[in-house]
Amino acid sequence: MTHTTYLGFPRIGRRRELKRALEKYWGDGDATALLDTARELRQRHWQLASASAQTVAVNDFSLYDHVLDTAVLLDAVPDRYRPWLHDDPLAGYFAMARGNRELHALEMTKWFDTNYHYLVPELHTGQRFRVTVNKPLNEWLEARALGLDARPVLLGPISFLRLSKTVDGSDALNLLDALLLAYAELLKQLALAGVPWVQFDEPCLAQDLDMATRQAYVAAYNILSIGPSPKRLLATYFGGLGNNLALAAKLPVDGLHVDLVRAPEQLDALLSALPEHCVLSAGIVDGRNIWRSDPRRVLPLLDKIAASRGTERLWLAPSCSLLHVPFDATQETSLPAPLRSWLAFAQQKLEELGLYAAVLDGDEHARKILVDQSVALAARKHAPGVHRSEVQARVHALSPQAPHRRSNLAHRRRVQADTWELPPLPTTTIGSFPQTDVLRQARADHRAGRIDDDAYEAVLREEIERVIRFQERIGLDVLVHGEPERNDMVEYFGEQLDGFAFTRYGWVQSYGSRCVKPPIIWGDVSRPQPMTVHWSRYAQSLTDKPVKGMLTGPVTVLQWSFVRDDVPREQVCLQLALALRDEVHDLENAGIRMIQIDEPALREGLPIRRSEQAAYLDWAVRCFRIAAGGIRDATQIHTHMCYSEFNDIIEAVAALDADVISIESSRSRMELLKAFEAFRYPGSIGPGVYDIHSPRVPSQAEMTELLERALSVLEPGQLWVNPDCGLKTRGWKETEPALVAMVNAAQAVRATLTEA
Repeated sequence: MTHTTYLGFPRIGRRRELKRALEKYWGDGDATALLDTARELRQRHWQLASASAQTVAVNDFSLYDHVLDTAVLLDAVPDRYRPWLHDDPLAGYFAMARGNRELHALEMTKWFDTNYHYLVPELHTGQRFRVTVNKPLNEWLEARALGLDARPVLLGPISFLRLSKTVDGSDALNLLDALLLAYAELLKQLALAGVPWVQFDEPCLAQDLDMATRQAYVAAYNILSIGPSPKRLLATYFGGLGNNLALAAKLPVDGLHVDLVRAPEQLDALLSALPEHCVLSAGIVDGRNIWRSDPRRVLPLLDKIAASRGTERLWLAPSCSLLHVPFDATQETSLPAPLRSWLAFAQQKLEELGLYAAVLDGDEHARKILVDQSVALAARKHAPGVHRSEVQARVHALSPQAPHRRSNLAHRRRVQADTWELPPLPTTTIGSFPQTDVLRQARADHRAGRIDDDAYEAVLREEIERVIRFQERIGLDVLVHGEPERNDMVEYFGEQLDGFAFTRYGWVQSYGSRCVKPPIIWGDVSRPQPMTVHWSRYAQSLTDKPVKGMLTGPVTVLQWSFVRDDVPREQVCLQLALALRDEVHDLENAGIRMIQIDEPALREGLPIRRSEQAAYLDWAVRCFRIAAGGIRDATQIHTHMCYSEFNDIIEAVAALDADVISIESSRSRMELLKAFEAFRYPGSIGPGVYDIHSPRVPSQAEMTELLERALSVLEPGQLWVNPDCGLKTRGWKETEPALVAMVNAAQAVRATLTEA
C-alpha cells in the first residue's frame, strides 16, 4: 500500500478557533483555556488528516510561530526574556512574540517567499543550547495515545542557523557544534521513547548555498547519524534542489522530501542520485495554492517513480506544509459550482493524495475519479470570464512610455516641495486606523442586509471625520482617511475588480493570531469603476491638509491572493497594474495629489534562487511603474514595504521611482537603514519609528532616539516620520498615545535641526 503523509497542517482551525483563543488569553490571561483549545485543535486535525494520511505530522502546531518554538525548545532565548520565561513560560513566550510593557518583541520577517511571518532568533558568540521542554516528544506521545502513527517535525539545524541573526555580527554557523549537541540530545530522547521517524525541515537547501553552508550540511547530518535517533526524513520545499541535489542525496538520512510541484524537472536527476535504501517523499500536490492538481501532470511523474524505484520506498505528500492554504473547501457553498470543482484546500489535498496512492495500488475507481477531475480542470480554459480578449488586448497595447512619470525624481522633488511646503521630518501614518467593534458590526449588518447603503455610509462618514479631526488635533502633517470601509487591504480591491472570487472561510495564518483571507484570482482582471475615489474625495473635503489616497499595489495584490495557475504570474500582474493605473488617474483628477501605492510584498515575491530574481524584479518594478505612470509632477507617489530585508534588492526599490517610501524598521532598531548607507536612495524615506504589531506604547524618547539614528544615515530633507505599518489591528487606547509621542518626537528633532 502506497504511503501518504504531509509536512504540516493549518493551525488556526476550521473557524479560526486558535485566533479567538489567543486573543482571549491576551485579554484575560486564562492559560488553561488557551492550552485546552490548542490540544483540542491538534487532536482534531490529526484525526481529520489520518482519514487520508497513514502518518500524521506532530510539532507542526504552534501557538504563535514554529521558528520561535524551536528557539525556545533549544533554549536560544535572549537574556532579556529569561525572567519572564522563568516566572510564567507562556507570558515569556508571548513577550518574545509580541513584546510587552517593558520589552520589545523579536524581529519578524517573511518565511522565504510566502506571506507567513516568522520570529527571528537572536544568537551570539558563545551561545549555549540545550533541550528544554520537549514539545516534539510530548505531542508525539499525545498522538500515539490516540492510536495514530505520527512523525515529529523539526526545523533542521542549518536552516535554523541561517534564519537566525547574530546580535554581535558573528557567523551563526560558528555555533553549529554547540547546536548539534542539543539536536543529538533531542534525537536521543525521541529514539528512547520509540519514535520511528523524525522530519528535519531544511528549506534552505532550495536556496543558493555558499561553500561554508554546504560543508555545514555534511558535517551536521554526519554527526546526527552517529548517536541514537529515529529514522530521519530530510524535507526540502519552495523550489527545486538545483545544484544542491547531489549534496542532499548524499546526506546520511533515511528519506528525502522534494517539491515536485515547483520543480518537477528535478525528478530524473533525483532518481539517479538517490540511494536505493532512501525513501522518496514526493511533493505532488501544491501546498502553496488552492487549485486541484492536474492528474495529467501528476500521474506521469508517479509512473516514472514507480517504474524506477517501485512504491515500497515512495511516500506521497504535498509540496510543502499545508500551513499556507485554507482548511476545507467544502465550506465554500456560496462559490459558483464550476469554481468549487477546481479548488482543493488542505483537507482536499490530503484526499487527492489518497486517490493517487490508490491508483498506484491498482484501484480503478480512484483512477476514474481522477479522470473526471482532469475533465473539470480542462473546462476552466473555456469558462466565461477566464480569458477576456479586451483585457489581453490592453496588455499587449502597452507602450514603452507606460511605466514612466513625466519628469525625473529630482525635478519632481522641487515641484512637490513648492506645492506642499511641508516642514522638515513631515509626519504621517501608513494608512489604516483601528477597526473598532462598531465598524465591524456595521460592516456585518450591511452585508447581511440589516442596514441599508445610506445607513452604512453614514457610519463610515462619521468615522472618517473622527479620524481626520484626530489627526489634525495631534498635529500630523499628512493625513489619511483611516480606511474604515476596508475589510482587508487586498480583499477590498479584489471585491471591486473583475476576475476575483471570495471565500467565507478561506483563512490562512500570516503570523500569530493574524489571519488573512486571500482572494482567488480565477480570470482576467479589470476595473469596472472607481474603487476609492468617493472616500478619498470626501476625506480631503474635510481638511486643508493633504490626505493621501490609499491603494494596494499590483505585486502585493498578486502575492496576497491565490493566483490562477493557467497563465504566467507576470501577465496577471500587468492586468492588475492597468486596473490600478486607472484608479491613480481618477484620484488625481479628483484632487488627490498624494497617492500611496503599498507594496509590502515586493521582497516577498523574490524567487529564492538568484538566477530567477532579475526577471522577477524586472516585471514587478515595471508593473508598479505602470500603475503610477503618466501622472503630473506635483502628484506625490508614496509606497510602503514591511518585514523584509531590502539590502539585496535596494536598486529595484529605487527603480520603482516612488517619491516617498516607508519601511518597517523599529524592531530592528533602524538596522534596515544599513541598506541605504552604501546605496544613496534618491527619494524620501519614512523608516517606521514604532512597531504596530506589538501592543506596547513606545515613549517619545524611544522614537526620538530612532529618528536620530535615521539621521545618521539619511539627509534631513529625505526623512519622513511614520509608524511601521497600518494601525488596523491596534486599539485606540494604544494608537492615540503612540501617535502623540511620535508627533512630539518629530517636532523635538525638527527643532534641533532648526537650531543647528
